[in-house]
Amino acid sequence: MSDVTTTGVGFETLPLSAPVLANLAQLEYRTMTPIQALALPTMLEGKDVLGQAGTGTGKTAAFGLAVLARTTPLCGRPGALILCPTRELAAQVADELRRLARPMAHTKVITLSGGTAVHREAASLAHGVDIIVGTPGRVQDHLARGRLDLGAIRTLVLDEADRMLEMGFVEVVREIVAATPTWRQTLLFSATFPEAVRAMSASLQREAVHVAAPVDDAAARVTQLLYDTGGDRVAALRAVLGHHRPASAVIFCNQRETCDVVAKALADAGLSAIALHGGMDQHDRNTVLLLLKNGSARLVIATDVAARGLDIDDLGAVINYELPRDLDTFVHRIGRTARAGRHGLAVSLVEDRDRHALATLRGGPLGETAVSPLPPPSAEPLPPPPNVTLAIQAGRHERLRPGDILGALTNEVGLAAADIGQITILDRISFVAIAAAQGPKALAGINAGRIKNQRFRAYEVIAPGAEGPRAPR
Repeated sequence: MSDVTTTGVGFETLPLSAPVLANLAQLEYRTMTPIQALALPTMLEGKDVLGQAGTGTGKTAAFGLAVLARTTPLCGRPGALILCPTRELAAQVADELRRLARPMAHTKVITLSGGTAVHREAASLAHGVDIIVGTPGRVQDHLARGRLDLGAIRTLVLDEADRMLEMGFVEVVREIVAATPTWRQTLLFSATFPEAVRAMSASLQREAVHVAAPVDDAAARVTQLLYDTGGDRVAALRAVLGHHRPASAVIFCNQRETCDVVAKALADAGLSAIALHGGMDQHDRNTVLLLLKNGSARLVIATDVAARGLDIDDLGAVINYELPRDLDTFVHRIGRTARAGRHGLAVSLVEDRDRHALATLRGGPLGETAVSPLPPPSAEPLPPPPNVTLAIQAGRHERLRPGDILGALTNEVGLAAADIGQITILDRISFVAIAAAQGPKALAGINAGRIKNQRFRAYEVIAPGAEGPRAPR
């Protein structure tokens, strides 16, 4: 959470329970961001809210706390539905809700999105869920097949509404909303407020309170650089990486085939590079995002579709291997860096054929940035990623908590707390980031020892396409 965008007002000023406040403190959510301070009091009163806020502003925690305040676990029917435009955003929202819901025992959050097994989602729905986070198409499919009952929805959230409209989901969203009670609370969040979003609000919400977070000028914290490729984009990319040496980077291409070509070229040059695009199955896309978040991947080569909703707090650089076709996409790309109040780097590779695109982009944050010759690369190779990610075949189903894994690694295996990074607990599997040098020790220790007095198998998560075991689906 950004120090730049916080208001200084603590969560204790809200009507939240002591366990919820304690959990927020553990998550290091000390003070509210502007959108949280503006929207949460109204949402907790049960009123409809039309919120203007982009990614990285704390809006997910804002509507997440409001949703949980109106959720009754184990009631048999879902009480909240959150619609997101993309699979990746749905997964991130669900993860944040699970973290916020730690004090609420038995609260079940599931995602319904394309790329995952429909029969597993249907089985989860049949066993009862409390909160659904999904993409419009998949939610509509379950609804049409009679697997989903939305008759008890108390809170409906439309996240990134402008993006959903751009993707043509308006009629699908209206069909889904028609299956929910008219007395529901409706929360709509959007980065921009075009007329279509205002019309949707007017038709779906009742006397919605309009709140808008102050614009965080992230673009001012991004260093923009333009380099002439000299006719060889792959060689230019290697030169840029060798000179700037980002700790992590997302490299954007316009086509999935280009992503594969660039990823292979970098991997053949000995760099840690993974492709991320819509041609990959959802399991592999999730694995790439997990490795990047955990510091177990340094370079991800992605299309815009795959990277939509990508939320990495500390991404070192964004590199446009190819310029996007429009200004909005360019702004979205560079918005992946300089998040949470940090500074970032955005590099774009250009050549003669990019003159028209370049002229269009100069109307935005690129401004009058001059095109420079390629910088001299460093003679030293880029180091490998700092962490490895281990998978432990146990999760919420086994009542595993992050503290259990942390305790086992520090007390039983003998790792220092500084060598242990992000811990993610899912239903039947957990992931933990470990400093690369301590990876073998941690892996052997978990497999030979016990967590909560039980033995669980662990293995290292590898990038899609590499040889080795893959995480279970």
